[in-house]
Parts: sequence; C-alpha cells; structure tokens
Amino acid sequence: VVSRSLTRHNNHLQAGEQSYALDQFEKIWLLGAGKAGVPMAVATARTLGAYLYQGLIVVKEGYAGGAQELPSRLEILEAGHPIPDQRGVNATRRARAMLEEAGPNDLVICLISGGGSALFTDPAGKLTLEDLQKLTRLLLSCGATINEINSLRKHLDAVKGGGLARLAAPARLLTLVLSDVVGDPLDVIASGPTVADSSTFNNAWEVLERYELIGQTPAGVL
Repeated sequence: VVSRSLTRHNNHLQAGEQSYALDQFEKIWLLGAGKAGVPMAVATARTLGAYLYQGLIVVKEGYAGGAQELPSRLEILEAGHPIPDQRGVNATRRARAMLEEAGPNDLVICLISGGGSALFTDPAGKLTLEDLQKLTRLLLSCGATINEINSLRKHLDAVKGGGLARLAAPARLLTLVLSDVVGDPLDVIASGPTVADSSTFNNAWEVLERYELIGQTPAGVL
C-alpha cells in the first residue's frame, strides 16, 4: 500500500496529490508508530533511498520483524500495547528530540498505523505514565468505543490530537495513515498525532460520565 501511495522519480516524490522536490530539503526525517511500522518504513525507505536522513519507528513488542531490511540510520524500537509503558514514553521523547532539530527546510514523514495510541505516548503536563496506564485499563474494560477512548487520550498527551504536528513545525509534514478504525477518521487513528482534533475536553469528560468512571479515574487525569 505504501509503495503504491508513495513514489519517486529521480528527485521528485509523489504522495497522493502532493508533490515534493526532494532537493529543496536539507534533511528528510522519518517518524512513526504502529503495529505496521516496520513494513511501512521498509517501503518508505526504499522509495526515498539516499534522501532519507534519519528516523525512528515505534512498534508493538514482537513486531520488529523485517527491520534488518532498513538502513542503520532508521531505528526501530519496541514498546507496550495496548497498555502504554515506559519504553513507549522513552521512544516518543527521542522522536520529540529529533523534531527539535528539524528546521524550516526539512521534511518530516510520519507513518501511522493501528496501535499508535499506546506506542506513541508522552503524558501531558504533570500527568504520570501510571495515570495513563490506569485510565487505559478502565477504558478498555468498560466497553467504550475506540473513538471514545481516543477522545480522552488526545487530551492527556503531548503528541496526540495534532501534538506531533505542532512539534514538527516549521518543517514540512507528510503523513501516511493506515486505518484500523471504521470510517477512517484521521483524528482517531492512533489518536491523530499529526491532524487537527475534532473532539473537546467536554467530549472526553462525557465519556467518563457515560461509563461511570469518575470515581475510579486518577485525580491527575480529572
């Protein structure tokens, strides 16, 4: 799917209806999160060739197979899913550090697939990883839909709900999304790290009320 959607002819990269003259960029970064991260990265790296500068992909533990096909400048890290863990936080913060180096003449390509919500995580504000872990367990066990679960995740995390796009600025940003959500809502898949969030804090609070979770939810989350 990536090979069909992303093609290169000499220095010209075509992604859907978007065109990029690769020679205009100083550096091209590749970041991603999701269970399909390795095969997506293999196809993207093969397309970019020597134009790829550096990157990092976070995948579910046990999903790093095929990484030997990737260049050494592209790192594959494993983390916990569906409950986020410290490995995911560490990997996400390393990705954030890469984005701090990205400038206005750079291109950041982001690869998103199912599972990215747990794998790409950095608690917002004074929240702790333990807060997010407890909330995730509550949401997974109460019968909430993925849209409802991710409306909360987007408001409790530094990289979700468009957070990664904000961090990537002023670099150009290209995202390839492999959907695992019915209807393909881009802001719900992996909690939409690179797209605008259509949900609100009120929506998130209503989910807690709907499933009677207020009394069990960590104080930091509330």
